[in-house]
Amino acid sequence: MKAVNTTKAPMPVGPYSQAVVVENLVFCSGQIGINPKTNQLESGLQRQAEQIFKNLKAILEAVGSGLDKTIRTSIYLTNSNDFETVNQIYEKYFQHKPARTTVIVKQLPKNALLEVDLIALL
Repeated sequence: MKAVNTTKAPMPVGPYSQAVVVENLVFCSGQIGINPKTNQLESGLQRQAEQIFKNLKAILEAVGSGLDKTIRTSIYLTNSNDFETVNQIYEKYFQHKPARTTVIVKQLPKNALLEVDLIALL
């Protein structure tokens, strides 16, 4: 097992790694829309979602993988009305349609509007 951390994505807000590689799988921790250059949460759903997928892409690329190798995602939304907007943004990054779970939650770290984690092939 190998922990992954890259400066091209925000450092974790708790005691965990950005991702862990086990054999041929990459398990990315949940990402919220923090811009790694400013260390600040982006404003608004669309900007947060775009930043999340950029962060996940950077983490995967740090270990030689990519979003196109994603096999499963989990999305956590604080507002069910945001489902369609998130789907539209999601489709720009995942044309191959990995397996997915979407859950509506009461609150996320730093009052983010959504969080995404994923599992990808190395």
